Amino acid sequence: MPQVDLKTLENTQESTKSESISFIWETIKIIVISLAIIIPIRYYLVQPFFVKGASMQPNLENGNYLLVDELSYRFQTPERGDVVVFRYPYDTSQFFIKRIIGLPNETVEIRNDTVKIYKDDKTTGTVLKEDYLLASQKTIGDLITKLKADEYFVMGDNRLQSSDSRKWGPLDQKYIIGRAFIRLWPFDEITPIPDFKYDI
Repeated sequence: MPQVDLKTLENTQESTKSESISFIWETIKIIVISLAIIIPIRYYLVQPFFVKGASMQPNLENGNYLLVDELSYRFQTPERGDVVVFRYPYDTSQFFIKRIIGLPNETVEIRNDTVKIYKDDKTTGTVLKEDYLLASQKTIGDLITKLKADEYFVMGDNRLQSSDSRKWGPLDQKYIIGRAFIRLWPFDEITPIPDFKYDI
């Protein structure tokens, strides 16, 4: 009958126990460090967003997974052409995604399928050339909206299926969460989101 070295067995058990404790401790450290990195990024820098609905077609489709830059607007103001995610002013539990058309202190006129922007220093408006729209798209509406110092006029790229500033009015800046800057899903469509800057 083979002899068992109890001291060797105890050492082996102690070694296994020590390795297990070391593994658990290293795992805890990795989790804590990961959370310390991910949580600030998730809540202060970048936020994921799923597109729901057809209001931004064809540029963004229902089910697209986006990343939203929450940091930039702390250092600069939103610009015309930016695609922004915001809380719906009349139900802040809902999140919308639209494109910025009019900037603070401007006047937006929609008439005859044309969007015209008036600035304080111009008596004649400038027709907005919206290259991101399909040629068949129609901007239905007959309105003139004067924006306040903290308001934006936003619309979906699919004007025929978008609930936007034409319906519920200007968007106060305080509701804007951030700028959508990249599409991560579907994988074969991973691309930065162009924002079409316009100097009017």
